[in-house]
Amino acid sequence: MDAANRTFNFLFATWEGGGCVGPALTVAAKLVRRGHRVRLISDESNRADAVAAGADFTAWRRAPSRPDRSRENDLFRDWEAASPQEGLSRVVDRLMAGPARAYGEDLAEALDREPADLVVSNEMLFGVALACEARGQPFALLTANVSLFPLPGVPPMGPGLPPARNEEDRALHAAIADGGRQMFDAGLPALNAARAAFGLAPLATMADQLARAERLLLGTARAFDFAPETLPQQILYVGPQLDTPAWAAPWASLWPATDERPLVLVAFSTTFQNQAPILQRVIDALAALPVRGLVTLGGAIAPEALVPADNVRLVDSAPHDAVLREAALVVSYGGHGTVSRALIHRRPLLILPQGRDQNDNAVRVTERGAGLSLPADAGVQEIKASLQRLLGEPGFAAAARALGAKVAAEAAQSPVVAELERLAAKPAWRAAPLGAAAAPPAARAAAF
Repeated sequence: MDAANRTFNFLFATWEGGGCVGPALTVAAKLVRRGHRVRLISDESNRADAVAAGADFTAWRRAPSRPDRSRENDLFRDWEAASPQEGLSRVVDRLMAGPARAYGEDLAEALDREPADLVVSNEMLFGVALACEARGQPFALLTANVSLFPLPGVPPMGPGLPPARNEEDRALHAAIADGGRQMFDAGLPALNAARAAFGLAPLATMADQLARAERLLLGTARAFDFAPETLPQQILYVGPQLDTPAWAAPWASLWPATDERPLVLVAFSTTFQNQAPILQRVIDALAALPVRGLVTLGGAIAPEALVPADNVRLVDSAPHDAVLREAALVVSYGGHGTVSRALIHRRPLLILPQGRDQNDNAVRVTERGAGLSLPADAGVQEIKASLQRLLGEPGFAAAARALGAKVAAEAAQSPVVAELERLAAKPAWRAAPLGAAAAPPAARAAAF
């Protein structure tokens, strides 16, 4: 019987990081609809969404487990970081490496309760990866965005770099990629201590842990990313994995049907990034334009933190797919999910990045002419002028339609389910006994 006609047991592992939860749940729901057994281990705050997706849920017990998405329970508080480098250090210390042993022990306990044919983990949970390696448990990594770690021929994540066009650019990219590796490798002592607790040999770099995975599934569109013609064997683009979250409120237009002013959707993070000041400047810019503005707050900002305008409505949530069918453009901080969804609906974007992967998503839009980007401290007049350009210059909408058609095709034709079924059906690479580092194929080891 081939993989397409078998049922498998999948264990998904993720963490409450805003945009990283939705793609895991979307893929989990696809597998449930195929008749597979799916479990999710994550933060307690994700319980209701997991159940809505049809997955059984277990909360992290030793590892960090946020009870809700409030700013008080944020793991990184990156809005307080003095620099992007400090923000990355917090991610390494508080997620990737620092609690790696705790994540690994929780994952091992979940597998002891019930084995899995395949573990599917967020790529930032290094503790999950090492626990799978120690047990000889097959696992794949699923990203919610472009690759966090440098890939051959792809600009390194962080500053929002366009593709290299000459030797000077390539040298700059290499230097930035090397600096990024050094920042990640600051977590190597903690990661290797966790590996030692599982009886595994130390690694030379943090990225070596990712090479133990059967596959790294990039949850973005190849057409969106600056993808090279050829990729390492371990890497596969599976397109953006998007679904409407269970907590999104139903949508009915807040304006009369006779109101023909263009609708502008303003959608920033569902996690707190101290975005109230920039949201206020966007609202003030919209107030001076003949448009309708809908601001979805996502639970991150209280409505009373903002001063609304006559032509702007504030809502906690709304199903973006329904809104985007009516919208003319999107204003966003540049999260991968919001950007991908806007492009799938062929809508141009104004992006005001605030960190994380947002600069990198912004440059992938602006390089294709599908939108504009402004710094997070842009003033009201700058924002207003950019909105006027996006509404008045047809080239942006045309570019968004061209790029969006490709992104939509990759999302609709995603190989993610077939690939996970194929991996679940493979004989496990269990040559290494518990306590010894399994040796992955050279193609996997060379991926990063």
